[in-house]
Amino acid sequence: MTKLIIFDFDGTLGDTRQTIVTTMQMTIAELQLPKRSDEECAATIGIPLMGCFQTMFPDLSDDVIQHCADTYRRIFSENVQTIKPQAFPGVVETLAALKERGYTLTIASSRSHKSLEDLIHDLHIADYISYLIGADDVRKAKPDPEPVLQTLRAVNIDASQTLVVGDMNVDILMGSRAGCKTCGVTYGNGTRKELEEAGADYIIDEIADLLIVNL
Repeated sequence: MTKLIIFDFDGTLGDTRQTIVTTMQMTIAELQLPKRSDEECAATIGIPLMGCFQTMFPDLSDDVIQHCADTYRRIFSENVQTIKPQAFPGVVETLAALKERGYTLTIASSRSHKSLEDLIHDLHIADYISYLIGADDVRKAKPDPEPVLQTLRAVNIDASQTLVVGDMNVDILMGSRAGCKTCGVTYGNGTRKELEEAGADYIIDEIADLLIVNL
């Protein structure tokens, strides 16, 4: 029986796509790098920040990539005040219902721990979350299983009793490599095909479907 559900954040709980893509494009423009489309920027969501820019600009030096990340963080902190992320429809109600049913709910994200803390409070879901993992809390990011394995140790629950939920193939791979069951969501930044190819055990079209899946 499932006792623990580990959620991704961006594209799974929080609809942050517009904020992220706008910030990436503003960063690219400020640093006078070649333009990238909305789709190219969105395709990197779920990867740790420096990895996003390394994916889009593989020829840049590490120092320039670090400058990209620092610039992005500055601009994001400004944009998040005006392009406010929202919880996806049904997220707050579903988390409340899962918590009421006795599940332990945690988040494993590729954004920084501080940013994650701020956002779950802004989205009014902090009360339902027992533990957070950000990119700066681990040495190896998704799709490596470290974020899940660290969570399992922290909450003392076995992988066989855990479901990992995310919108990107890296979330599914992270969960399966840790020995957990996985659930892909189709309303985020990844595609159904990508989730299927990653080997998701379940695929749902809205977060409330977790309440009817046989966990």
